[in-house]
Amino acid sequence: MASLNLHHLRLFRAVAREGTLTAAAKALNISQSAVSTQIKALEADLGHDLFERRGRNLVLTEAGRIALDYADQIFRASEQLTATFRAVGGQRKVLRIGALATLSRNFQMGFLEPLLGRDDVEVVLRSGTQASLLRALDALRIDVLLTNQVPARDAASPYLVRRIAEQPVSLVGARTRLALAAQGLPVLLSRAPLILPTPETALRAGFDALTESLGIVPRIAAEADDMAMLRLLARSDAGVAVIPPIVVRDELATGVLYELAQLPGLTEEFYAVTIARTFPNPLLREVLDLVPGEAGLAAGEGEQ
Repeated sequence: MASLNLHHLRLFRAVAREGTLTAAAKALNISQSAVSTQIKALEADLGHDLFERRGRNLVLTEAGRIALDYADQIFRASEQLTATFRAVGGQRKVLRIGALATLSRNFQMGFLEPLLGRDDVEVVLRSGTQASLLRALDALRIDVLLTNQVPARDAASPYLVRRIAEQPVSLVGARTRLALAAQGLPVLLSRAPLILPTPETALRAGFDALTESLGIVPRIAAEADDMAMLRLLARSDAGVAVIPPIVVRDELATGVLYELAQLPGLTEEFYAVTIARTFPNPLLREVLDLVPGEAGLAAGEGEQ
């Protein structure tokens, strides 16, 4: 077999991801015929068909799936090599953090606190969806993903998941809700208009299970997938929010909002997601070893 052509391998990887020659050619900004020709050349080099056609799509054969696994390993190693020696050449150390856009800002600040103010460290913080940040993690554009959602995993998953914090969850509302709260949790849950996390969140799943176990059908005033928006809705007295108290620490301290009741058995968990790397970022180990946990989070400021 001829020496493996990495350019052909890169085109193969693009076709495998995009599913069609047309989409891959568009993504790579080259002609479809060039992609087709070079995929055929790679198949000739390897001695196996890598795709089979199903309708308009190209689907990996068994040989194609094996080749894609190796291609991913090859290019991940290449990206690690580039990232490692780029960092070595700089005087300042850089830690690139991806954070779920809806994640508590207090938690993010608690995680960053050990690095803030250091002259030798630059912190790059990016936010986005879980899917987009996992892609960034795979491509080594970020060193760690902070999230409250555990990514789907299987035997071949590259993700390393570390649980780094847990917060209790309460019903939080304005002074006008105090009289109703005094009548007990079941009354509060059944009669107060509620501000809830959206149904796809783990926190909402836990809340729904709790109300179902109590035989309560909640009155939903609003739903939001962002902790800062839940906080603002509670401040405006749109209803009683299901939220970790740390998110509204300042409001609780000043009496703008009140912790009306803690929800039994309901917590929000936070995770640091990484991938195995030959040359891990030393700053990441440093910050994970110093991560403040719940005590540190309690010292944070209100959501912004």
